Amino acid sequence: MSLLEFAEKLGVSDRIVSRWEGDGEQASLRMVNQAALDTLLAKADQDAQGRFVGILSADDVPTHAVIEPDDDQTSSGEYLKHPGDGKLMAHVPEGIFLSGENDDPVFVDEFYIDTFPTSNADYARFCAATRHAVPEHWENGRCPRDLYDHPVVHVTWRDADAYATWAGKSLPTAEQWEKAARGTAGRTFPWGNQKTAAKCNVRETGVERTTSVSRYHSGVSPYGVYDMVGNVWEWLATGTTPGRYELRGSAFTSPLFRGAPAAANDASDMMHDDDTGFRCVATPEQVTPHIRRQ
Repeated sequence: MSLLEFAEKLGVSDRIVSRWEGDGEQASLRMVNQAALDTLLAKADQDAQGRFVGILSADDVPTHAVIEPDDDQTSSGEYLKHPGDGKLMAHVPEGIFLSGENDDPVFVDEFYIDTFPTSNADYARFCAATRHAVPEHWENGRCPRDLYDHPVVHVTWRDADAYATWAGKSLPTAEQWEKAARGTAGRTFPWGNQKTAAKCNVRETGVERTTSVSRYHSGVSPYGVYDMVGNVWEWLATGTTPGRYELRGSAFTSPLFRGAPAAANDASDMMHDDDTGFRCVATPEQVTPHIRRQ
């Protein structure tokens, strides 16, 4: 909405809305206006509510935030803000997890992984800072506003690696990505073993496009990581043959079974499509000066 449209929707003057924007976090709202805002948010569709959550400042999230368990599955996350690109990252402790279709025990060192896939807004900041080419589908070189909190797509492996380098991170290895998605006990999917398409954006869901990176709250992994199944395929650091790299997680274009974290895919490092994006990982050293365990 424009400022005037939003003010009319709330039943206040456009000067009041302008003052709120100008005051930022220091804005003081009358209770009746706060109630009107809360009502609008409550009536918004699920995608709009997801965008609202997705664009909240990471500074508003406690250092040790906890995601409530879903049903009988243990699901929690410890988060911090990365000093490079400012994205929220979830902590994955060192240890053994059950990997692959045969659930082989694999040890992985401690690391942090982006809580959400790299969004269009994240990628736009990278392009502005480095003059890197923007995705070809952005209109006049700019991402549409309604896609700011959707995962960036039409990025090659090289694009993803360039972003990770700029941010002071790296692309995840296959082992890192799979552990962050499945946890340690060999879950089939991030949320458990149930084939529940409603917990992610896959072909069976019927959305047929990308969605907000924070939309599927019930589909988070044991470490509180979103969209590890569906929405977009994610580039990994693990190569398969020269010039080809793994992809995991499937996308809105793929059936649910392709999204099982143990199932691998690969593609040329120059491939880009409307269902392919990425997220990054960081070592404990790469997240300093933020909190470290003693």
